[in-house]
Amino acid sequence: MGTLNRLWTQLRGNRLGWLTLAAIALLSLGWTITAPPPLPDFKDVQAKWQPSESWLYDRDGQLLDERRVAFAARRLGWASRDSVGAPLRSAVIAQEDHRFFSHGGVDWIAASGAIKARLTGQSRRGASTLTMQLAAFLAPSLSAPGARSWRDKARQVRAAWALERGWSKAQILEAYLNLAHFRGETQGVAAAASQLFGKAPAALDKREAGLMAALLPDPAASASRVAARACRHMPGEDCAMLAAKAARMLLPEQRLDPGLAPHLAAHLLDKPGMRITSTISAQVQQIATQALSHQLQGLGPKRARDGAVVVLDNASGDVLAYVGGVGLGSTAAQVDGAGALRQAGSTLKPFLYARLIERKWLTAASILDDSPVQLDTASGLYVPRNYDNAFLGPVSVRRALANSLNVPAVRALVLGGVQEFRDQLWDLGYTGLSGDGDYYGFSLALGSAEVTLLQQANAYRTLANLGQWSPTRLRSDDLRTASRPMIDPAAVWITADILSDASARATTFGTDSALRLPFWSAAKTGTSKAMRDNWCVGFTDRFTVAVWVGNLEGDPMRAVSGTSGAAPVWRDVMLALHRDRPGQPPQRPIGLNQTRVIFASGREPPRTEWFLVGTDQSSLAEAPAATRRPHIANPVSGSVYAVDPDIPVGSQALGVTVNGAADAFRLALDGRNLGLAKAGVQLPLLPGSHILALLDQSGRAVDQVRFTVLIGGKGKGE
Repeated sequence: MGTLNRLWTQLRGNRLGWLTLAAIALLSLGWTITAPPPLPDFKDVQAKWQPSESWLYDRDGQLLDERRVAFAARRLGWASRDSVGAPLRSAVIAQEDHRFFSHGGVDWIAASGAIKARLTGQSRRGASTLTMQLAAFLAPSLSAPGARSWRDKARQVRAAWALERGWSKAQILEAYLNLAHFRGETQGVAAAASQLFGKAPAALDKREAGLMAALLPDPAASASRVAARACRHMPGEDCAMLAAKAARMLLPEQRLDPGLAPHLAAHLLDKPGMRITSTISAQVQQIATQALSHQLQGLGPKRARDGAVVVLDNASGDVLAYVGGVGLGSTAAQVDGAGALRQAGSTLKPFLYARLIERKWLTAASILDDSPVQLDTASGLYVPRNYDNAFLGPVSVRRALANSLNVPAVRALVLGGVQEFRDQLWDLGYTGLSGDGDYYGFSLALGSAEVTLLQQANAYRTLANLGQWSPTRLRSDDLRTASRPMIDPAAVWITADILSDASARATTFGTDSALRLPFWSAAKTGTSKAMRDNWCVGFTDRFTVAVWVGNLEGDPMRAVSGTSGAAPVWRDVMLALHRDRPGQPPQRPIGLNQTRVIFASGREPPRTEWFLVGTDQSSLAEAPAATRRPHIANPVSGSVYAVDPDIPVGSQALGVTVNGAADAFRLALDGRNLGLAKAGVQLPLLPGSHILALLDQSGRAVDQVRFTVLIGGKGKGE
């Protein structure tokens, strides 16, 4: 305390002492108020770098797609100094800080020139070094709006000194190249080179590097201003050429990624910086994409706008192609067609028949009745119809499945049970079937359930693998799961043999449809209610290909069938996949016999047929009429008829047809007795809704149908 008092006493009369104290105080205050914020070290900055993108690669490491998942700024992966390339590094240093390697964070020569220009009223010259700019990137408060006072400049200078003490020049340059902002929201040389030139930063030539560096002072500058600045720093260059190149550079973004699998990328990539290697083959993905694009272009957006393709490797379950859509005329291009739930149509029928053949309740030669049928359900009568509204009468299972006949499939479902079929489909991977058997009813045989294309592909892959099921793999690190038996191999082999039989499906598809390939293959088409979905799913010994064509918004297609919609895509993909080796028939399992079959009705020619051991039959015929349940075959319940105004009413009538042993049965229309059922009854066309009943000898109704008659094709009030 005494020492301080003595010092104070000495300074009281000493003017110089007071000035010294004031200077020390001011310097201390200035040092305190110009202290920069704390700055991280290089490793922390590098470790915390987070790209805005994530990347999807094919099975061989080839880039399939890039997806943006963060939106604060567009950034790619951290670019090391050596990966940037000498032309860009040199251009940035030349234009932004040409004495970078000789100063200690502040270029005092440039700073004095800037001060002189300001004092003399000349145009201002920039004096901010790369180190000072980097400090502002790391501590945004150093470059906050309005931060131009002497204090702000002093803080920037001290921050630059701090960086130079703790970082190497190489680290400062590398961090600057990654943190600098270029055009719009683009940050870092990797994202900028991709957006501006569609290249990696190491691939830029001298002109491209100069133009990119010229964006740094003013990222929003016009092409002419960017070119002019680059030209000033590139003596000897053709400035007109630079101007043209700058104009092209600032056109809409040029991305590096090929965009081959955008829907799969959206499914798998959800975090910044993810790099996922998929099971996709880029070559197969391109084949599927091109085949689908070609078909949709041919159909035109007025007929069908959307489609999807999935290709599986039968042995491994690897998804080799996942095309969720191709854009073109789509009005819902972002929706994943391969993962969307859509009505299955007739594509579920093979599994129904395979299970019934496995149970030995049916064979490929068994006779099913393809004639009008109506089934009582909780919601009323269910009246299935065939695709062409025609009926073939008694048909074999082979012919019914190959021609995708609806009524025989419904009769088969009645035999096997709806709930059991629903459970079988669930076990095959159709996990979108959330309802029970009663919910779907008999329409399940015709594909009323909603399924995805990927589910379809893997279920058919089970057929290709003779009843062995295992999950698919989309990522290279997905576990390989042991397969488990789902359906008897011999029953599956017979089903696949039917699906490969071009002769059996000739009635509906002709002998040379898109389903017929120059090698062994099995396929099934399907069309959902009101032509909203069109499917073709099939397999060879090596691959399963599933195709969907339709409109993702749910409106019906126009003039598109199974063989004109999805099947041509399936064919093109299959032909490309088997260019090196044709498809081979599956190896025949044990438990099968081959027998010559004769059909008593003569509706189908004699043939050699395959049977499970113990189910062989050499002669088949439909059940005699006496064994069939009497029922009204015509009119079909729900039918609507119109009276033709140009024909006398007395000359118009509706013929009644009754099937089964009904000789002693009688008909009644709206409760009025019409006489014996086999007497060729003709019903008068009376306007209104009517109920036609079939009565047994006791007067009990064993069957009834409801139909409507309109006058001149119009109902009341029209």
